[in-house]
Amino acid sequence: MVRIVRPFQQFARTGATSGVLLLVATTVALVWANSPWHASYTAVWDSPVAVAVAGRSIQLSLLAWINDGLMAAFFLLVGLEIKRELLAGELASVRQATLPIAAAIGGMLVPALVYLSFNPSGMAAGGWGIPMATDIAFALGVLSLLGPRIPLGLKVFLTALAIVDDMGAVVVIALFYSDTLHLGPLAVSLACGVILVGLNATRIRRLLPFLAVGIVLWFALHESGIHATIAGVVLALTIPVRTRINAEEFSSQARDLLTEFDKAETGDLLVITSKGQQEAIHALERASEGVQAPLLRLEHGLQPLVQYGIMPLFAFANAGVRLGGGEASPAVPVTLGVLFGLALGKPLGIMLFSWLAVRLRLAALPAETSWRSLHGAAWLGGIGFTMSLFIAAQAFAGTPLLFPAKLGILLGSTLAGSVGAILLGRKRPAAGFP
Repeated sequence: MVRIVRPFQQFARTGATSGVLLLVATTVALVWANSPWHASYTAVWDSPVAVAVAGRSIQLSLLAWINDGLMAAFFLLVGLEIKRELLAGELASVRQATLPIAAAIGGMLVPALVYLSFNPSGMAAGGWGIPMATDIAFALGVLSLLGPRIPLGLKVFLTALAIVDDMGAVVVIALFYSDTLHLGPLAVSLACGVILVGLNATRIRRLLPFLAVGIVLWFALHESGIHATIAGVVLALTIPVRTRINAEEFSSQARDLLTEFDKAETGDLLVITSKGQQEAIHALERASEGVQAPLLRLEHGLQPLVQYGIMPLFAFANAGVRLGGGEASPAVPVTLGVLFGLALGKPLGIMLFSWLAVRLRLAALPAETSWRSLHGAAWLGGIGFTMSLFIAAQAFAGTPLLFPAKLGILLGSTLAGSVGAILLGRKRPAAGFP
């Protein structure tokens, strides 16, 4: 049980800290965008940057490199988390997975319908995917502020819900927010996918070949018309989970190596003077690497980069909305659709489908979790932020609808997070529907 819970607890701590950084980055972006120097905010992110590889070059704005390039690493981490949860986490069994899957489905369908009720036709209707996803970093950040009063089962439920949400968002982006397809680069993309599957099938455990092919896949997808960030998910699904040695073999080797380490002690307690101890340490490092799944090694290495670097940078580059500059008005249907999609559709959809799953005896509430605390978590599910900003950029890039959508995201996420924190901050009642 300790081995199962520890990775989740580590991820929750990382996600909570990332949520604070996202808040800081968002605040700085808003202050800059509404300051006398607001023109420089847009100018910085519109700066062109060119990258040349093997005689071919791609020139994008700095903002596009962040949204299409760096965010591919974010989607790679999302894909790794999805694969891990499907194989050995909360989504590994039907009984465990039913409640968060049902809640996530409701939390995607109802917000989209709420948005479309405000924007039933025209260009604005294309933003229906904006209020569908949950920002796990912000949601866990709010939970962390509430301390030990939040049961672990509720944190696991919210994490699994957000991961299923991300799965849905990936499908939506791939199917509805990609450009016209170009067959040549698409063929190269398919070939890269076949190579990645082949690397997995031949039991290659080194990550470098996978990452090298993944970079080529990103360039090919970018040229094909499919959103390039999907390369991260495709790469994640092919990263191996099998290890070179199993837990029993590692335990045996580790004990033998520690015995050799003790025998090689020279008396001065300095490893640098004992060649035998140095060899035992190197062998123990190789054994430790051999017992770790490549998927877990890559996920562990990516988490700090994505949570502490890429996501705050993405928020800094995308959250700068001119609140008083006439670019966005809270009265426009796009703003209202996103706002009410996140702050009404999300909690309503999550609660309705969760109640149906429990009522039909397909699932049960998490341990030590009441309907009222689940209601609070459902409101936290309305914190869309990162993924919502990303989808908004795909739906309305270069149009006057982008700023109203961003304003709706900021207002809706703030409202949903505040209500969720208030509900969960109350004294926890006994289980039962309030």
